[in-house]
Amino acid sequence: MASAGLALQRAVFSALSKDAALVALLGSAKIYDDVPQRTDFPYVSFGQSTERDWSTATEDGAEHLVTLHVWSRAAGRKEVRTILEAVRAVLHDAVLTLTGHRLVNLRHEFSDTRRDPDGETYHGIVRYRAVTEPIN
Repeated sequence: MASAGLALQRAVFSALSKDAALVALLGSAKIYDDVPQRTDFPYVSFGQSTERDWSTATEDGAEHLVTLHVWSRAAGRKEVRTILEAVRAVLHDAVLTLTGHRLVNLRHEFSDTRRDPDGETYHGIVRYRAVTEPIN
């Protein structure tokens, strides 16, 4: 059985890459775990993820913190904020199907936008908290 974290990442990737509004904002389904060199902006990439035991005395479970990054070279933060909102529309409280696991919930924790030190790139960071249970 795939790990809960991997199953969650696959489900998040699938949901984002199938969303027409998000894909239109990105210009194509530019959602990456490993970003190819010379990728055109804007795009979304997976960042740090954390998985913790969330079991009870009677049930197994895991808590996940999933971080996504939005990258843009458009002037100002507008494009990054628009893409972050599109991601939130897809993922917050989403009902996703995970292989071998059940998603209990998926909630937006925070979003942040900043200008990178290169002076050209705007960077959005968004984190989601999820709880999963294995399917027995």
